Amino acid sequence: MDLNRREFSRGLLAAGASGLLHGAGSEPFRIDIHHHLFPPSYSEAIVKLGQPASPRWTPASSIEEMDKSGIVAAIVSLSPPNVIFPDVAVARRLAREVNEYGARMRQSYTGRFGLFAVLPLPDVDASLKEMEYALDSLKAEGIGLMTSYGDKWLGDRAFAPVWGELNRRKAVVYTHPHSPDCCANLKVGVAAADIEWATDTTRTIASLLFSGTAARYPAIRWIFSHGGGTMPFLLSRFQYEEKTSQDREKVLPQGLLFELRKFYYDTAQANHPGALAALLKIAPPAQILFGTDYPYRTGAEVIAGLAAQRFGASELRGIERENAVRLLK
Repeated sequence: MDLNRREFSRGLLAAGASGLLHGAGSEPFRIDIHHHLFPPSYSEAIVKLGQPASPRWTPASSIEEMDKSGIVAAIVSLSPPNVIFPDVAVARRLAREVNEYGARMRQSYTGRFGLFAVLPLPDVDASLKEMEYALDSLKAEGIGLMTSYGDKWLGDRAFAPVWGELNRRKAVVYTHPHSPDCCANLKVGVAAADIEWATDTTRTIASLLFSGTAARYPAIRWIFSHGGGTMPFLLSRFQYEEKTSQDREKVLPQGLLFELRKFYYDTAQANHPGALAALLKIAPPAQILFGTDYPYRTGAEVIAGLAAQRFGASELRGIERENAVRLLK
């Protein structure tokens, strides 16, 4: 593709500059880090597997929403079920098709889209090959992963070769929650997305921390959706685990809070007062990224939630734009 990561980053630095200077009503300047795509071949494949149909979506509908919400660029990624298919050949094929579709979107709408490329995990060998293609040939801005794959969370030893390569590349890794095998069909009266997904984000954060994965691969730049799930509310339990762990010097040599404050967290569905207040007790505003969860939610919801929090002007600019520019350089 003719627009590489460095060119995309330069475009972000330039695009929307007047919006930053002149405020509301100026040209778009926000960067949406949590924005989904649904390529036709992917949407057809999940229906054949008996999964719910994808929402109605086109690249043009994304652009329309972005313009309404003052969003200059969105980094697109898959939502569940992702390419977690029982047929590994299908998973590999769809990962390639989704990534190439996302790269074509970026080329067709210059400067408006970036890509968090999908990997066909838990197939490690295929994931290493797809990572190389996505980052080196397609010039994806980073990798987009699910929080769990079957009965494995991201700290699982089986994924170590993937983390080693991502660490070598100093890659950005965006994560989106999913329902693991244990909890996909719980009968609690609400959809898994309402409760289980925030919990699964918390599980995978715990997995990365207490397996030592986060400390072992310090150059990976992790992003956790939805304000880190329920992790901010469970901080004291994480701290108790750290205090009582016999391996804490090995797995968390610089401490729990050091790792939690290195992570990035997006605002998708975590822009209400309770979620933001809890997250800000752990993460500084410099580690928070603007995310909408489009097409499931809109930018207007996030903008209103951030405004209600009454961030300082420089902090709000950071969340809506500058933190992402810094991360994606």
